[in-house]
Amino acid sequence: MKRMRIVAAIIVAATLTLTACTGTPHSPTANEGGSTAGANTGTNSTFVYDAHSTAITSWDPSTSYSNEIIVLSNVYETLTRYNDNTQKVEPLLATSWKSSADGMQWTFTLRPDIKFHSGNPLDAAAAKAAIERTIKLDAGAAYIWGAVKSIDAPDATTLVFNLSYAAPLDLISSADYAAYIFDTKAAGSEDLTAWFEAGHDAGSGPYSVTKWQQGQEVEVTLDAFPDYWGGWDGAHYDKVVYRVVGQATTAAQLVRSKEVSFVAQLTPELWGSFKDDNSVQVTERASWQNLFAFYNTTDGPLKNPNLRKALNYGINYDGIVAALKGSATRTPGIVPKGLVGYSEGLAEYAYNPDQATQLLAKEGYGPGKKALDLTLTYTSGDDQQELAMTLVKSSLAALNVNVSLTALQWPTQWAQAQSEDASKRQDIFVMYWWPDYADPYSWFINLFHSEEKPFYNLSYYKNAGLDAQIDKVEAVLAVDKPKAEQMYIEMQKELFNDAPAVVLYTSNYQRVLQNSVAGYVDNPAYPNVAFAYDLQPAAQ
Repeated sequence: MKRMRIVAAIIVAATLTLTACTGTPHSPTANEGGSTAGANTGTNSTFVYDAHSTAITSWDPSTSYSNEIIVLSNVYETLTRYNDNTQKVEPLLATSWKSSADGMQWTFTLRPDIKFHSGNPLDAAAAKAAIERTIKLDAGAAYIWGAVKSIDAPDATTLVFNLSYAAPLDLISSADYAAYIFDTKAAGSEDLTAWFEAGHDAGSGPYSVTKWQQGQEVEVTLDAFPDYWGGWDGAHYDKVVYRVVGQATTAAQLVRSKEVSFVAQLTPELWGSFKDDNSVQVTERASWQNLFAFYNTTDGPLKNPNLRKALNYGINYDGIVAALKGSATRTPGIVPKGLVGYSEGLAEYAYNPDQATQLLAKEGYGPGKKALDLTLTYTSGDDQQELAMTLVKSSLAALNVNVSLTALQWPTQWAQAQSEDASKRQDIFVMYWWPDYADPYSWFINLFHSEEKPFYNLSYYKNAGLDAQIDKVEAVLAVDKPKAEQMYIEMQKELFNDAPAVVLYTSNYQRVLQNSVAGYVDNPAYPNVAFAYDLQPAAQ
């Protein structure tokens, strides 16, 4: 089962067709007060998240698969949560779990006496209904539940998963998409899908949705949920506001004027300008998000593996990383550090114009021979991608490889790549990828498993042997982690040899926060999420 994620850097408001909740726009400052009926957070303060693009493309927790992770992760909760620092799955809605020896049955024990924002109880029957709805709708990242054959709820706090094949369900239940537990009865007699998309929520998390202003700069406001099971003792933010500021220079001005608490993304130059500013905090953390260039392996010149390898040797990766000034790095293979299958011993392509020239010459291309003309598409609105693509074009031009760059909004770029008319597809497709949970499986099943119709395998790559490995690796991981790790390493070696794609770089997250914000930790398992409940506000 394949997934459907919109990985755009910017999804413009004009492309949305959802019905917005109305309200009077205003621009809260980072320390603006705001009362929350019934809740006592102890500080009466607002956390303002500066998003560089529209936060909401879908409100439905079953099918959500885009930027709204930054909002929904504060509204909904999962059975477990992954801690990147300890590299362990930790309790959240579930206090404990166990699996059978063969990994075919998992039993989770839920916290008692949890309430949804609707007031209904979050018990095992409700959790079962939520996951079953996600599986039934079969959209977004629902594929993560692919091993689930049936779910039982023998009592209020016991949830039993019966699997058709072994799978690491403790890890899967911590996923950043499609693992949310929600109240399927929250809409009453209304259609639940339509109810969600009108801006309502049915979560159990520390914050609930109180205002959605589609297309406005102040897009979403969350208020503390008074009956949150974690309680509100100590200092907490009682409001969370998502403010969409598309220009990095404007975002920098807003954090300097203390109008926003947190800036998720700036240009490397602007981020660097804050490093000696004692009035703010800067953080930097390696991510699990990498930028791929996918080569068209079925049509056009890059059907030839020698030409694909020539490009891989002809790209100046170190030049790209240097130009991005600390916001990017390179890692061997395709699996980032911190995940099963990462290995320092894996071979990686490095800039070697002599090797590239030799490979091009074998096929009649290169310096002094025929020019190789290629088309490349990337997502518009992303300064880092634009800079990287300019450098790719420049380094390949020295090899008589002419790359025509086209920046497209993500829906257009993706639709063109999926075209049934192969002549309309590009030679090189560029996009980001990150995992749905703390495991490399999503890279392989989505990007490199054979597809009848292209979805996310946008190199159109087919390898029956690799498919067989992908199809069984998660079942192996559930019972034999060292063996699964070796399988992932071997699969990366196969991809290196065939060269259907190359990782241009892995992103480093660079943030700016007000000094008044304490407790922020970047967790690459939840990209760009600030878990507001875990933050402690203080007087400016």
